[in-house]
Amino acid sequence: MLKQFPESELIINADGSAFHLHLKPEQLADKVILVGDPGRVALVASHFDTKECEVSSREFNTITGTYKGKRISVQSTGIGCDNIDIVMNELDALANINFDTRTENPEHRTLTLVRIGTCGGIQPETPIGTFVASVKSIGFDGLLNYYAARNEVCDIELEKAFTEHMQWNPIKGAPYVATATPELIDQIAGKEMFRGITIACGGFYGPQGRQIRMEIEDPHQNEKVHSFRYGDLKIANFEMESSALAGLASILGHKAMTCCMVIANRYAKEMNTAYKSQIDDLIQLVLDRI
Repeated sequence: MLKQFPESELIINADGSAFHLHLKPEQLADKVILVGDPGRVALVASHFDTKECEVSSREFNTITGTYKGKRISVQSTGIGCDNIDIVMNELDALANINFDTRTENPEHRTLTLVRIGTCGGIQPETPIGTFVASVKSIGFDGLLNYYAARNEVCDIELEKAFTEHMQWNPIKGAPYVATATPELIDQIAGKEMFRGITIACGGFYGPQGRQIRMEIEDPHQNEKVHSFRYGDLKIANFEMESSALAGLASILGHKAMTCCMVIANRYAKEMNTAYKSQIDDLIQLVLDRI
């Protein structure tokens, strides 16, 4: 007997669309570009040859169209892993649940998801303007710890090495390590992107080691982050969504990765606020390779 998803768990709007995204199943392409900034959806879609639909709800903007014969959806998520939880669950539902019968589709539909974002570099090798591909993502947010398959998809050895190196205070909750889809990393990153470990933070200030008028729990956090090594990988950058995307995609059977442009280098204490014209180069690269 097929599992039935009750109204309180799978919330469908009166028009047959997903609760937050307001998308209908037929409006979602198999290839999805995720961006944090709702305004960046139009920038990505400006490269499309055709547009079939535009949907907007809160911070969730979507445009589906075609680029060089490829059907692509570009979806904004807003900031943070909590929003990725909403977006990933609803995109998967759109792909793999029959909204009329509220039952799982007999055949699994695999989505290819590439997040394009901005980040802070923390190594000399990741100066402003660098494109970084997140091979592994360490989640400071704790989101994946709420899902039963967490240990099945996480790199437990890297988690152990990281928490020992950081002398991690358990009051902050357990960090988790999610892995991007290796073949997608190779497909998108090519030779243009620095490949490394990314830390996905639960905030922009304290969780990333910034101190303005409040001191942080570990004033040496970023020094430890900078010096961490795991095999031939080092921690390349801070951002706020990659761990949830990689982890949830692994559990749900989708392909996913994050690539970001460095707009601040925490190691060199440099920042570029006029980055918006440069990120179009990263967008073009991803569109060509997805």
